[in-house]
Amino acid sequence: MPPVRAVLFDRDGTLVEDVPYNGDPERVRPVEGAREAVELLRAGGIGTGVVTNQSGVARGLISTADVRRVDERVDELLGPFDVWAVCPHGPGDGCPCRKPEPGLILRAAGRMGTPPDAVAVIGDIGADMEAARRAGADGILVPTPVTRPQETAAADHVAPDLLTAVRAVLTGPPWGRDLAGERPAETAHATTGPGRPALERTGRRPR
Repeated sequence: MPPVRAVLFDRDGTLVEDVPYNGDPERVRPVEGAREAVELLRAGGIGTGVVTNQSGVARGLISTADVRRVDERVDELLGPFDVWAVCPHGPGDGCPCRKPEPGLILRAAGRMGTPPDAVAVIGDIGADMEAARRAGADGILVPTPVTRPQETAAADHVAPDLLTAVRAVLTGPPWGRDLAGERPAETAHATTGPGRPALERTGRRPR
């Protein structure tokens, strides 16, 4: 495995708190450790980008201008990122960029001049990991309450939080299955109620 030269982040649920179909920049809240994680990558000379499905545009819930304003707010709080790649299409549109298809990752990597096998993709759901696999990149899953248990089980690499994922990238491949961090690795696999997966308690929206 070559050293990682660029990291592509999912946006909602990974870099910032997941607000369904958010079109309001004032509702953007970075997740814990996001600023430090991105700064560590920049200090290490590793490129950063964001790859995000925004199907709210196709559904008529938000506009492309809304998405752009939210992205600009993320850039203000955590950026500037080297590249943004956004898919506004819905699940049934057949778009080759919409994750789990690899198009967003290939586009972002190309714009950064980085081969996909030198890219790490950090996200919170299985579509992020599958897109990374199809693009030939490495994927690190950081589970949240909306991550399906089977998505966590299928991921090649799992980190309990964003900082742990980024520190693993800086250490360099090869990585193990469960990346150790400040929180116990078991928290990445936890449920939010007695015997009930987090998904059943919180619901899930397609991105």
